[in-house]
Amino acid sequence: MAFENDRVRVLRCHDRPGDQTRPHEHPDSVMITASTFDRRLRQNGQSVDVTLPAGEVRWLDSQVHSGENIGATDTVTFFIELKKPGPPKEPGQGTPGPSPEPAV
Repeated sequence: MAFENDRVRVLRCHDRPGDQTRPHEHPDSVMITASTFDRRLRQNGQSVDVTLPAGEVRWLDSQVHSGENIGATDTVTFFIELKKPGPPKEPGQGTPGPSPEPAV
């Protein structure tokens, strides 16, 4: 885990060619690819092969899946998993810029 608070969790995922994951769940998320990779994703008895270049930004609906690195390069991605929305802020409340909270 790269960061977490009550509204978002950021995961950094890294694996090598041939590595496989067990079935796991993602809530609604934004995925950012940090490397180019080839991957096989499995869900509900079906599989799909994907090739994604570094720098892609994609939306993922909540899902349960497993994955396998089927390429010749490491897979490096970031998942920004959304949690419940926070309360709206009144104008002038809060601080501009990043929060001083340390990453988890």
